[in-house]
Amino acid sequence: MSLITPGFGLFFWMTIVFLVVLAILKKYGFPVIVKMVNDRKSYIDESLRKAHEANEKLANIKAEGEAILQDAREQQAQYLKEAAATRDAIIEKAQGKAREEGNRLLSEANIEIENQKRAAIGDIRKQVATLSVEIAEKILRDKLSSDKAQMDLIDRMLDEISSVKK
Repeated sequence: MSLITPGFGLFFWMTIVFLVVLAILKKYGFPVIVKMVNDRKSYIDESLRKAHEANEKLANIKAEGEAILQDAREQQAQYLKEAAATRDAIIEKAQGKAREEGNRLLSEANIEIENQKRAAIGDIRKQVATLSVEIAEKILRDKLSSDKAQMDLIDRMLDEISSVKK
């Protein structure tokens, strides 16, 4: 016998042992291996499905976050707009009140000035009247220092009164 070519008996028994091992593996080994491969495939498929769902949820969360952020920006802009409008209204109201107060004070000042002007004019008229009376009194005393001048004045006044009554 040679080393390279086996004998028929060895070949026969090797074939029998191979078939027995193959039958045992087919009966007990391959189903376990196939089950493990299928379980591994199911686990990988499930993991991929969950990863895909997680990516979709993450994308949804990002979209919701962007929407919430956009809403917050819009609300902030609205609040700033309302605050600016309120500020402008308050400023306008304060300016209106200041104008009204200024006009009221100006009106009161004008009335006070007019009252003081009238009082001053009245005082001046009183002083002029007093001064005129004093001057007239001095002139009359000077002119009516004699009895004859007084009688002439009385006669003239009586003549004027009688001519006015006619």
